[in-house]
Amino acid sequence: MADRHIIDVHLLLIRDNHILLTRRRDTDPRFDGRWHLPSGKLDAGESVLYAACREAHEEVGVHIDPAHLRLVHTLHVNGSGLEPRLGLFFEALRWTGEPTNREPDKCSAVDWFPLDALPDDLIDYPAAGIDAYRTGIAFSAHGWPATRADQQTPD
Repeated sequence: MADRHIIDVHLLLIRDNHILLTRRRDTDPRFDGRWHLPSGKLDAGESVLYAACREAHEEVGVHIDPAHLRLVHTLHVNGSGLEPRLGLFFEALRWTGEPTNREPDKCSAVDWFPLDALPDDLIDYPAAGIDAYRTGIAFSAHGWPATRADQQTPD
């Protein structure tokens, strides 16, 4: 069992009831060719708002003022990688620049999708965050055992 949790930031860039998704290039076949949100891990010494703005610029080339980000969902995830994750999903309705693929080695496409007609090949982790955003749920957990008896307890 991992001894830490990774903190991820996810960006829900929303325009005209559409959401921006990126198609992953990944050596892991579970993720390769599937859609995802612009996102990334929090770096040491970095605020979550700065991380979200940095990832938006690095991945899709847009500049977001941290004041224009709104936390819309927190997701505690197990099983999406080697270590559990805490995902923070931020809505952005305003930014500067037109989204483009700035990481062609990690991403094969960038496209807009209607919020009510998302692609079937969306990775489960961001799909759970987007579903919670659409229904207004502030927190959820994904991939954890259903009952306390299924979880390991400290000695």
